[in-house]
Amino acid sequence: MEHQIAYKIIPLESYPRLKHFEYFKEMANPYVGVTVKVDISEFLTIIRDKKLPFFLSFLYCVSNAANSVAELRQRIYKGSIIEYQRCPTSHTVALESHTYCYCKLDSNLAFDAYLPYALQMQDRAKAEQCLEDEEDSLSLFFISTLPWITYESFIQPTPNPADSNPRITWGRFIEQNGQFLMPVSILCHHALVDGLHLSQFYQNLELELRKFGK
Repeated sequence: MEHQIAYKIIPLESYPRLKHFEYFKEMANPYVGVTVKVDISEFLTIIRDKKLPFFLSFLYCVSNAANSVAELRQRIYKGSIIEYQRCPTSHTVALESHTYCYCKLDSNLAFDAYLPYALQMQDRAKAEQCLEDEEDSLSLFFISTLPWITYESFIQPTPNPADSNPRITWGRFIEQNGQFLMPVSILCHHALVDGLHLSQFYQNLELELRKFGK
């Protein structure tokens, strides 16, 4: 496997979570995940005022939040740990056939540049209708949505043997006590990620949503 995106190898002899890594990587189901209701009230106001696409705007915030947590950029590769400098996303794009394809995006851009690029890449993905991630799939954040339902929990399909790509999903938002809340789920390989790192993702996401459009 050739890595097209810059990464570094983390020496296991100095890795502080080595015992946890060895313990969880041998499990049949080594994943840890949560679903949190995220307050998107301010973000939603900006989206509506500026007439921006909800999904791509939220995806931009999610990608930046996930990339801000080093552990979410780490992957298991041939028994070792590598850490990417920055990870792109691969999200599902709905097709007219009621199926979907994948679209890979890099969010390391200002939003004004990201949006036209993302729209162009989605159009290309719809034309090609590919269900395989190109190039370095190990670096990706896997993204999907269930915009039709507001859920309390979510079970992700995972491969056997297990991979170490984080999976992030969100559903339909609802208004509750004057707030707009949306379920956001994340699933990660527990050999690399603990509850602390999951909480850091949500904290970063709150920050990204608050500063979006400002």
